Amino acid sequence: MTETRPQREIAREKLETGGILRLAELIHAGVTAATVSRMERDGEVIRLARGLYQLPGAELDANHSLAEAAKRFPKGVICLVSALAFHGLTDQLPKKVWIAIGRNDWTPKPSDMRIRALRFSNDLLSEGVETHTIEGVTVKVFGVAKTIADCFRHRGKIGLAIALEGLQEALRQRRATPAEIATAADAGGIGTVIRPYLEALTANG
Repeated sequence: MTETRPQREIAREKLETGGILRLAELIHAGVTAATVSRMERDGEVIRLARGLYQLPGAELDANHSLAEAAKRFPKGVICLVSALAFHGLTDQLPKKVWIAIGRNDWTPKPSDMRIRALRFSNDLLSEGVETHTIEGVTVKVFGVAKTIADCFRHRGKIGLAIALEGLQEALRQRRATPAEIATAADAGGIGTVIRPYLEALTANG
């Protein structure tokens, strides 16, 4: 007869590989919710947020909160100030994770994770997406040009000053060309808004 592996051993192995896991993923691997609860009680796992677990002592990435958000909302894409910070284009330290979700995607419920979700059309949600790995978690983040365009499109929510800071840094660091930013802005319907700023910042070459 095949020896059955202890559920705790399975859970530890999965968490060592995956970094952060949802309860549903652990259950799918054969670990019951009761076992996870006992492991939490015994200090073998840490509950990061509702339904999210990690091993204690795991090395935390500077973008740990983005990995948590991606686990909770796998279809979401990190956007706006959170994407600016990820790309190193702002001095702002977002107090919440900004994430773009689809028109009909599940709406985040209040939890101990501070998340600000914005609904994007399917076209805008699929454009300019990059995939990164943070703490073993696949995280989708909008690229630099798309992020700048979105910041101007949602300047009423984040403030024009932050959008301008991102634009200036993207150009200064040569993370995106004026043409790439203009193209992304046109796709987002705010080309006429961003062009005067682009022209002013590139007037001297």
